[in-house]
Amino acid sequence: MEIIAEIGQAHEGSLGTALSYIDALSDAGVDAVKFQVHIAEAESSIYEPFRIKFTHQDETRIDYWKRMEFTLEQWKILKLRCEEKGVEFLASPFSNAAVDLLEKLGVKRYKVGSGEVNNLLLLEKIAQTGKPVILSSGLSSFKELDSTVDFLKERNINISILQCTTSYPTQPENYGLNVIKELKNRYNLKTGYSDHSAKTETCIAATALGAEILEFHAVFSRKSFGPDASSSLEIEEIKELVKAVRNISEALENPVDKSDNSRFADLKGIFEKSLAVNKDLPKGHILKFEDLEAKKPKNKGVSAEDFQNLIGKRLKSDIKKWDFITKDNF
Repeated sequence: MEIIAEIGQAHEGSLGTALSYIDALSDAGVDAVKFQVHIAEAESSIYEPFRIKFTHQDETRIDYWKRMEFTLEQWKILKLRCEEKGVEFLASPFSNAAVDLLEKLGVKRYKVGSGEVNNLLLLEKIAQTGKPVILSSGLSSFKELDSTVDFLKERNINISILQCTTSYPTQPENYGLNVIKELKNRYNLKTGYSDHSAKTETCIAATALGAEILEFHAVFSRKSFGPDASSSLEIEEIKELVKAVRNISEALENPVDKSDNSRFADLKGIFEKSLAVNKDLPKGHILKFEDLEAKKPKNKGVSAEDFQNLIGKRLKSDIKKWDFITKDNF
């Protein structure tokens, strides 16, 4: 299982805050820390509307993207901190210029956001690097995904694909957990889940349903400023999620053979029971169901599972209340 925590724009354009997120997420046990690389002039224009109006600080959306930018030297600092903390530096580019920047950083692979699945210009730019791609499917129909997957396969790109619902925060009726299996069956690719629900159980459920990659937004507090804060997990929640997911992944990798219970032999001897009588019974009494009780341990007489074979049999000797029944009693 691969666990990716997305910082996105939670750093608010602050290098120090971004470094703090890397440290906290590394300590939480994730495998990769993901950023978004926005180069405002290459990606946007003054005509781009706000997805949600959350800021009085930025007059336009492109002003917001400008405030989110880091220089190449700052990105190098962030990537180095990831390496020092033992997590992968991962990023989503939103322009060809962003791909050029990430190539200067020497990233291992690319994450493509839901809004870029049909941006074949960007996908061609990424494909020219020859590096693996994680594809988020949030805004796409199967028809659109078919086209994009074919486009990347034709270029011999290693693809992973994530079920994603682009809704902030995502409500349970829109999780689309069923799509994990559908994607896996349709494309035969490594498949995962990208979450915006701000709830740990969503990723836990996705793990149980076969997700091999998990991605979620991270924030120090959901009360923070920013467009993704309300759909993010807080650091302490991420710590608990990582533990839960690792445990479930280990369980799924170690299937139990229910046809073989030999390892429970000792426990069966403790927990399983033998037949006894619940009252004093005289010689000649014909045993009835109402006369029987089952008591621990096993192997002190007739097994409880064989009670039907004793009903209607005549006792050849007296038997005391709570005594175990043996074949010698008949």
